[in-house]
Amino acid sequence: MTERPVFIVSDRSGLTAETISHTLLSQFPGIQFSQVAMPFVDTKEKVSEAVDQINDQAQRSGQRPLVFTTFVDENFTESLATADAEVFDLFEPFISRIELALGQQSSHQPGQSHGIANLVQYSQRINAVNYAMHCDDGLHPRDYAKANLILLGASRSGKTPTCLYLALQFGFYTANYPLTEEDFARDELPSSILDHRDKVFGLTIDPARLHQIRSERRPDSKYASLKQCRLDVNAARQMYQRYRIPHCDSTNYSVEELGSTIKHQMGLQSALY
Repeated sequence: MTERPVFIVSDRSGLTAETISHTLLSQFPGIQFSQVAMPFVDTKEKVSEAVDQINDQAQRSGQRPLVFTTFVDENFTESLATADAEVFDLFEPFISRIELALGQQSSHQPGQSHGIANLVQYSQRINAVNYAMHCDDGLHPRDYAKANLILLGASRSGKTPTCLYLALQFGFYTANYPLTEEDFARDELPSSILDHRDKVFGLTIDPARLHQIRSERRPDSKYASLKQCRLDVNAARQMYQRYRIPHCDSTNYSVEELGSTIKHQMGLQSALY
């Protein structure tokens, strides 16, 4: 199957355009796309080079590429529109209407959504990431008082990547604690967790999927055996029920979906956006 060429062209990092274009193109699962990211196209010369590259790809592939752009400079957008491609300006449908609704002109400054224009908010995100690493895998429970959220779950159920996502995306201070055989044998949560019950959220996972993940880490071990995975998952679920801990199954969730689900269920509000 011939892949449809896609270009992401931006005057800054292009992260916004990549996110939106990926969301839109995911609605066409029957088509294969070949994506080229072109960030920091911030001069007339670079725009001209981008047009040449797009035109060259159109000629070689025999298909008009899809081009997604988030230029704030209208002159750049107009120049890009001369390419032999379908060009989608991701700002144009919204900026003028928002300006009208707010009664104010937009800044027309590139890189506002992923820059560090607000140093306080940027610092909060970085500090949250540092906290997530500091309190990863049950470390430093004495610092749980600073947490917005504490994730529980059997080892390798998705706690660490979820903590880092919540920190980087929303600036939440998120710790995580791995439930172990010792915790299950005692049949009770440690006091460091009980002292912060209102912040605790649990993760479960399908035992077969957990077996697969653990086998990549420690193949042919008791830790990775399907029997042990079943025991750990069932014990974790029983503990959640006993302590009435809100929880969800991470098996079929992306880290973004998992983070948003937890944020919603725990009623967390981010001040970053």
